[in-house]
Amino acid sequence: MEMARVWVAQQGLHCVLNVGTYRNSGIREAKAWGIMLADMARHVSDALVRNGMETDAETALAVVRDQMLNELDRPSSKTTGEFKRTKQ
Repeated sequence: MEMARVWVAQQGLHCVLNVGTYRNSGIREAKAWGIMLADMARHVSDALVRNGMETDAETALAVVRDQMLNELDRPSSKTTGEFKRTKQ
């Protein structure tokens, strides 16, 4: 099941998120997304090393983590768009 699709267009980030997947599972949705985002950060760090853009995954992950926290604290742009309720 696809949970997120992300792309850059018109000088901005666009995404489709499949929020609500865990609605009836007993798993808190926010916690599940936190785990997914952490896993994605590790995959990105590994990919950066494998593609020769970084020398080690631990350092790359630290940079990704630091930048993510900076962006959360001081967003470089506003979050816009709409959200549609997913079917249950």
